Amino acid sequence: MPFYRSSPACGTGDHSILFGNLSTLNPREQINGLTSFLDASTVYGSTPAVENKLRNFTSKEGLLRTNVRYYDNDREYLPFVDQVPSPCAQDPNSDEAERIECFMAGDSRSSEVISLTAMHTLWLREHNRLAKALKKLNRHWSSETVYQEARKIVGALHQIITLRDYIPKIIGPEAFNQYLGLYKGYDHRINPKASNVFSTAAFRFGHATIHPIIKRLNAQYQDDPVLPNLHMHEVFFSPWRLIKEGGLDPLLRGILAKSAKLLMQDQMMNEELTERLVVLSNNGSLDLASLNLQRGRDHGLPGYNDWREFCGLPRLETQTDLNTVIANRKVAEKIMELYSNPNNIDVWLGGLTENFLPDARTGPLFACIIGKQMKALREGDRFWWENSHVFTETQRHELRKHSLSRIICDNTGLSEVPPDAFQLGKFPQDFESCDNIPGINLEVWQESNQQEETCGFPKGVENGNFVYCSEFGKSMVIYSCQHGYQLQGEEQLTCTSRGWNFQPPVCIDINECENQINPSCHTSAKCINTIGGYQCVCTDPYELAEDGRTCLDSGRIPKGSLISIILGVTMVSGLAVLSWIVICRWTQSANGSAQANMLKDRTHLSAETDSKKHHEMKTSQPNILVEPADKIVVLSSVVKN
Repeated sequence: MPFYRSSPACGTGDHSILFGNLSTLNPREQINGLTSFLDASTVYGSTPAVENKLRNFTSKEGLLRTNVRYYDNDREYLPFVDQVPSPCAQDPNSDEAERIECFMAGDSRSSEVISLTAMHTLWLREHNRLAKALKKLNRHWSSETVYQEARKIVGALHQIITLRDYIPKIIGPEAFNQYLGLYKGYDHRINPKASNVFSTAAFRFGHATIHPIIKRLNAQYQDDPVLPNLHMHEVFFSPWRLIKEGGLDPLLRGILAKSAKLLMQDQMMNEELTERLVVLSNNGSLDLASLNLQRGRDHGLPGYNDWREFCGLPRLETQTDLNTVIANRKVAEKIMELYSNPNNIDVWLGGLTENFLPDARTGPLFACIIGKQMKALREGDRFWWENSHVFTETQRHELRKHSLSRIICDNTGLSEVPPDAFQLGKFPQDFESCDNIPGINLEVWQESNQQEETCGFPKGVENGNFVYCSEFGKSMVIYSCQHGYQLQGEEQLTCTSRGWNFQPPVCIDINECENQINPSCHTSAKCINTIGGYQCVCTDPYELAEDGRTCLDSGRIPKGSLISIILGVTMVSGLAVLSWIVICRWTQSANGSAQANMLKDRTHLSAETDSKKHHEMKTSQPNILVEPADKIVVLSSVVKN
């Protein structure tokens, strides 16, 4: 089974020698390609380049891009990727003209399974719903302001739903109170990075909760004969099933009404993941459990016992010790048979097999690692939604009302949902009408646009935005420019008895290409300034990398070289043909001269013969020589030619 190692971070492992670290041991570390913060990067991407691909810059409402070919009962789908044809599977009953490409979202894995695609689609719709509503409330907002405010709300909802509604059910209320507790504010001393053991081992507990069957249910939450159940391997990288087989609604009903797989010590992962896992980078089937184990070894994670000690849990030294944390004796014996000593056990396997904590879906080790990581993400993030300067108190009050169930109600055709989307219930007794599911009142985001008696409402600036504040009889406006522009004039204006204390500023274009200290484009690319931005251009055969700044070798022959090659081949071919024509004509001319000389000789010979014959006829009439008829014809033909 193929396995690809994670890329090393610069200056670690063997690469440290290149950075001059010759005397100190510098263990290999891995690059985290995604932001660690709970900031809805799955919706907006982790880099500006990805974010720009996802945005609809032509909209005045700050929207995200949507699919322009397909709709789900007038609701949006994710846009397709730019790379066509994409590697996603196709409907075997459709022809090539009806291709359904992979979807594009903030995370490149959005098309991995259709249930994951459904969640990505749900958040796309929620952003656009919020953006349209905010624009109606604040007509003076620019598209950039609307986009950023909607993104800010979506980021807050990700944080609320994850820590309030999901994590307590995973690690249990006791571990939640022990490792997280109440929010006490931003702490600059806390490192919010995603730890290696969290991303490589602990949070992969979720692989053992994936159900092998995908259900799609009708409006009564019953099996739909038109949309039968699917095995997991039938939905890997198959976005066509979402578009052609009912859209989001039947799929979300199946997710809400079907429990996650229960992690059992003697049946941790279903065979759809260990025998039939499909990834785009490999043609065969893979084993996710084996990949998880090998990934931990690739990253050099310490063993199971070391992490138990890190969390203040007792080390396990014997089979008897192992039996205290693994109720299934046969599983404990099998682990000891394979590893010989508890110190050798891989942390992913050891943490996964532990007995669950009360009201939890993990054991004490994973509860500790997940809890500590969530605390770091919460208190090490200065933009955390509960931090006092991020939202107003009234806005935080409204955000607390929202839930995943409300998001489903607002963005699908479902009319009844469970009050808590993470809590399994029976239909209809445990479901509520969407009319009874609370949600955000966005009016608390509305800015006052009434004319200020003394100064009047502030003037807008082209290619810029402003925030207008009026409180306790004092009015103030703060201006800012859109990306690619810089402010010229006063940033902050205050209303006085004589009017605004300064004239509104203007936003002028920044020539990013003049920045020599921190160039906008890599040295391999040429920078071209545009209004409100810039463009990095690569010379053929190089093409622009995903970061939008660097040129990469495309592996193609340069167009200029290709044209030169074509012209060269054409010229050589032309010369060859011309030479051949000259040679042929010269040969033909030479042959013609030879034939003419031959004819001349034959004519001369014939004349001499005729003269001789004539002489003989005169001297001896009885001895007349007659030329055969066939030779005359042949000679005649030679003369004519």
